[in-house]
Amino acid sequence: MARKKKTKQLFEAVEITGAGSKGKSIAKAPDGKVIFVKNAVPGDVADIQTYKKRRAFYEGEAVNIVSYSDKRVEPECQHFGTCGGCKWQNMGYEHQLAFKENEVINNLKRIGKVELPEITPILGSEDIYFYRNKMEFSFSNNRWITLDEIKSDVEITDKDALGFHIPGMWDKILDIKKCHLQDDPSNAIRNSVKEFAIKHNLDFFDVRKQEGLLRTLMIRTASTGEIMVLIQFYKDEKEQRELLLDYIAETFPEITSLQYVINDKGNDTIYDQDVICYTGRDHIFEEMEGLKFKINAKSFYQTNSKQAYNLYKITREFADLSGDELVYDLYTGTGTIAQFVAKKAKKVVGIESVPEAIEDAKKNAQFNEINNVDFFAGDMKHVFSQEFIEKHGQPDIIITDPPRDGMHKDVVAQILNIKPKRIVYVSCNSATQARDLELMNAYYKVTKTQAVDMFPQTHHVENVVCLELR
Repeated sequence: MARKKKTKQLFEAVEITGAGSKGKSIAKAPDGKVIFVKNAVPGDVADIQTYKKRRAFYEGEAVNIVSYSDKRVEPECQHFGTCGGCKWQNMGYEHQLAFKENEVINNLKRIGKVELPEITPILGSEDIYFYRNKMEFSFSNNRWITLDEIKSDVEITDKDALGFHIPGMWDKILDIKKCHLQDDPSNAIRNSVKEFAIKHNLDFFDVRKQEGLLRTLMIRTASTGEIMVLIQFYKDEKEQRELLLDYIAETFPEITSLQYVINDKGNDTIYDQDVICYTGRDHIFEEMEGLKFKINAKSFYQTNSKQAYNLYKITREFADLSGDELVYDLYTGTGTIAQFVAKKAKKVVGIESVPEAIEDAKKNAQFNEINNVDFFAGDMKHVFSQEFIEKHGQPDIIITDPPRDGMHKDVVAQILNIKPKRIVYVSCNSATQARDLELMNAYYKVTKTQAVDMFPQTHHVENVVCLELR
């Protein structure tokens, strides 16, 4: 009988050499294989316990730091290490930026195989904490018990939580005392809601048994100072629901929009649910360069408002509009970029697959009195057809901001078929962006590229590329 291959190994005193994807660091094992490492910072020397072995690499975690990296900083958040949201809080921000920029350049060169112009340095975020405008928290009647609590031998009686899912565990919620991602009064609202709910015996959700009253809490804030709060209830208990909502409205009169959802289905997504406005408006407003954007509970809007403005400015600058161009904005979402560039274009045509987003885009354009934009809903690879182009005109410039998967090959083929003079490609995943650039390399050259950090303390990074016809 063949012996089972040993998959767990301890590698001692290994130097962490770089930062990898998904917030992990990189090291090299004695046998030459790459190790993707949790709980380490580039420059650390660590003992690494592997827990997964593949043909070309290991996955492991640093179980002991032999010597600490000079790139390390003290994490701000008390939940760091347990909460999986901000994996890079223990790395100095200037080093985070360097690794993000390096990842983008490597992807464009290695995957895209494109010749790059002089690189414009990555644009860091002015706010490295409290920068998000939307947070979603989950209620649970069986919270995650930390290792320190287990070791203390103290009987644990408070099992209710209002916080985040433990990474990889759909039924475990970490109770959050203070989150460093969203500005005040976010923490005050969350903590007050939890305290009130416990005091008045409102049941926190049991995801395994699918029972309880309180499911989720969403808080949206805007640069205008407006605030939206949405509570998701599992059951329609009028008395208990109004007790909580009245308390929130009275305690936080600054809330512009207080809403709720009754959701008894198996998951807690609200996109197929009726959202009911309890007090105030059913929306809040975000503002950017004099433009106002109406945001409801289901709207998509860039979650770092201040840095989104910088991202859009770079996009507009790369588009280099003179006022005579027909611009197509592919994957337009709620039409923010389309409206942002409209005043410098002859006309902008936006296409998006989500019908609700297109409805928002049309309403916002009407509200902002922008008359040179048209929006169309439908699957991009079907809508963006030769027939569509014949009807709406040959674009001079294409702006594209696809989801993480990048553009469908049919969409790339259509772009190459019509050959606009310039393409501005905004991406939240430089690997799929690079793949698409390689497909266009025969006809287009990259003339500008700039990474933009929208999400400090995480590995995520946006990148904007300008392509010109060869």
